[in-house]
Amino acid sequence: MNSRERLQAALEHRVPDQLCVDFGAGGQTGMGCCAVHRLREAILGISDHVVKVSEPYQMLGEIDEELRKALKLDVVGVHPPCDMFGLRQEGWKPFTMPVDGTEVLVPGAFNYTQNDNGDLLMYPQGDTSVSPCAKMPKDSYFWDAVNRQGPIDDSTLDPADNCEEFGVMSDADAEYFKSKVQWYYENTDAGIYMTIPGVAFGDIALVPATWMKQVKGIRDVEEWYISTAMRRDYIYQVFEKQCEIGLKNIEKLAAAAGDKVQVVFVSGTDFGTQRGPFISPQAYRDLYKPFQKAINDKIHELTNWKIFIHSCGGIFPLIPDMIEAGFDVLNPVQCSADGMDPATLKKEFGDELVFWGGGVDTQKTLPFGTPEEVYREVRERIDIFSANGGYVFNSIHNVQSNVPTENLLAMFKAIDDARQ
Repeated sequence: MNSRERLQAALEHRVPDQLCVDFGAGGQTGMGCCAVHRLREAILGISDHVVKVSEPYQMLGEIDEELRKALKLDVVGVHPPCDMFGLRQEGWKPFTMPVDGTEVLVPGAFNYTQNDNGDLLMYPQGDTSVSPCAKMPKDSYFWDAVNRQGPIDDSTLDPADNCEEFGVMSDADAEYFKSKVQWYYENTDAGIYMTIPGVAFGDIALVPATWMKQVKGIRDVEEWYISTAMRRDYIYQVFEKQCEIGLKNIEKLAAAAGDKVQVVFVSGTDFGTQRGPFISPQAYRDLYKPFQKAINDKIHELTNWKIFIHSCGGIFPLIPDMIEAGFDVLNPVQCSADGMDPATLKKEFGDELVFWGGGVDTQKTLPFGTPEEVYREVRERIDIFSANGGYVFNSIHNVQSNVPTENLLAMFKAIDDARQ
């Protein structure tokens, strides 16, 4: 099989010729730019290559074609033309990571300032004349959203204020997706993953709207979570309008990309904590499931795309409802959370869900374990999740920039050995 055929086999719950592997296709399946730099140097022996930052909010590094082929990765990703800060991926310029001095490339509109503590401040669309939208502490590898929440007056709160970031996709943006998909389809044999913008209901990474110069409505993380209970009707109205727009955009993307795309990222809304869900199954059914099902039903009606949901934490009690909502692929498969035993997940849901992730614990084992511990855990997870098909290997969420290089090499050695 080639990579595209291998991904399709995994998505159809067939056993591929060898393990299907993804790093870098999605904003939840990547690697910090510093880790990519060191891995590239170790694998390819090239020290003067400067890694591009493919997703500046999390400072993820681009897995370029040379590295993708060296690591035998099977999936590439197509994403909206602007990133989480509203920057287009163009006009590349150098940037030095403050914490370790790694030289990387960032988009030309990547403009920041530094405060008295040495922390960096980022600005939406690179406009330093407005309030900063994110902060990178001087000892950090990525950005945190800045709370730009204004005073809330419940008597004048308007759901339209939380819908300003949603809109029917322009013809130019639809053409952008079409051209990117077409290029990968014609010039590589990789499986193709695509991010559908604006259809993740309540994704807390998106609520602060770090790409917007001015924000209205409910934008503070804590206030948003409180509002899902205390202002439920308001949130429901936001989701109604978001869903209406999302359905129109799916029609445009289906026409633009066609069946050249194999899997689409729809939702990154987290529903779990380390100790279990932070929402009851009934609350999920009432507030989220109807809108997710409407989006997923439209995708399944118009395309052959498989639908990918990312939700961290111990979400075992919610998985049956997620399946009913039409999701085909579950990520990141956080096996370290309560109730997320790999063998149990595979037994209970392996016939209905493709597991994309779960390959190694990125909280403990990968950053802090020995290479031997990393190798052992990776092989164990592969044995469990790949049985009878329906598995794409990835770590549990993004690999962080400060993971030891020897542990990264141990992970890829385990992957290579499992391919034999």
